[in-house]
This record gives sequence, structure tokens and C-alpha cells, in this order.
Amino acid sequence: MPVKITEEEMRYISLFESLTGVVVKDCVIDNSRGRIIFLVKEGQVGKAVGKNGINIKRLNKLIGKSIEVVEYAETLEDLIRKSLFPAKISSVKLTKTSNGRKVVIVTVPASEKGIAIGKDGKNISRARILAKRYFDVDWVTIV
Repeated sequence: MPVKITEEEMRYISLFESLTGVVVKDCVIDNSRGRIIFLVKEGQVGKAVGKNGINIKRLNKLIGKSIEVVEYAETLEDLIRKSLFPAKISSVKLTKTSNGRKVVIVTVPASEKGIAIGKDGKNISRARILAKRYFDVDWVTIV
């Protein structure tokens, strides 16, 4: 599924790349949660975040929104795992409902459920946004 990037997202990507020196694959502006999610090239999350989170803090101050970084992945399962990091994921299963909706069921140990969901559901929301954007998934649920 081709992803369309807006002019505003392009500006954020340019700013992020110039500040961090990493390759940004995508940028999602989530106004409902006041955040920007950057998908960076595999293996570049550490560099993107910077020592003690310095790059994220700097960007947060410049932009005035919360900054989140997710490592890009080619497959749905890997993208879900990376978007829910640091939660330990037991399994990721794609199913179709009787009305044709695509639903991902993510199984996590009971002790990891809170981490996977995140404060006010921010982590599961991030996984839903990215799964919809890249794989046209209608819903992601954690069990």
C-alpha cells in the first residue's frame, strides 16, 4: 500500500534527519494525542534518540509535540512488535472477521499487558495507526 506523505510531514522528516543524521522512512502526525511518530531505518533507533534521549528532547522543544521513534519493518508482525516495544510479544496473528475486516490479535504475557497498551493506550494506538497505514489493518487488539 503506497503511503502518502504531506508537506507538513516532509518538513518534520527534513528537520528530524538534519538534527539526528538518521534516515527517516515515514512520519505520522497524530494530532489527537499531540505527537509525531517517526519511522526510522532499521538499526538507527539509538542514533535517532541520542544519548540520554537528547535528540528527542531537542525536537520536542522545537516542535512542541511529543516525539516517538519506531524502527521500520517490512512485515506486519515485525512492525507490530517494534511499535509495541519494549513489551514482550508472544504472538501476532492476522485474522479476518465475517464482514471482511482485518484484525490483528497480539498475545502478550499478563505482566506485559500494561506496557503493550501504554499510558492512556498510547502504545496500542501507535500500533493501530502504523498497521492501518502500511497494511490496511482495521483493528489491533491485545490479549
